[in-house]
Amino acid sequence: MIKYMKTNIIELIFDFVSPNAYLVWQPLRELAARQGAHIQITPVFLGGMHKLTGNAPPFIRDADVKGKNAYANLEMQRFIAKHGLHRYKMNPKFPFNSISLLRMLVSLGSDDQIKLIEMLTPAIWEEGLDVSDATAVAMILTKAGLDAEFLIAKAQDPAIKQAVINNTEKAVERGVFGIPTFFIGEEMFFGKERLEQIEEMLEKS
Repeated sequence: MIKYMKTNIIELIFDFVSPNAYLVWQPLRELAARQGAHIQITPVFLGGMHKLTGNAPPFIRDADVKGKNAYANLEMQRFIAKHGLHRYKMNPKFPFNSISLLRMLVSLGSDDQIKLIEMLTPAIWEEGLDVSDATAVAMILTKAGLDAEFLIAKAQDPAIKQAVINNTEKAVERGVFGIPTFFIGEEMFFGKERLEQIEEMLEKS
């Protein structure tokens, strides 16, 4: 029998480059609101995680498996329909380098992390933001009420760079291999399809 730890914290292992991180974000926010839970963001570099684990994006990893990517796309469309995420579209620069955005994210406190994700994820996954366009990114940061100049400088801070590396390595040590991954205490859940299991666990804890 599984013993559930009492907690109201959902830890989200997150990288802006993951389409599934975007897709799960609003449903997760709604789940957290229903359960009175707090979302704790752990920014990691998915590309680095793939190197450490030997994993790869599904569209590459499963390219030679007949029917698998087509079915994965079907499941994605079902998820989009269920949660009303019809504004989603593949970013034309995917897979883009998200490392500067992750460094900005890791330098922020919890509330501002939420604010940054709320502004950047739709810009990337609905409006096709080119994350390498520093001017466009700065405009979004400012619109979110954040200090763009400060965050851009922080992205070059050696301590902040190391923090993203540390987050990524520690996540792998905990068994993480992809995004989105969630932790409720020490219990790990992988994939946007696990929201019902997460909610069930919160209800029992």
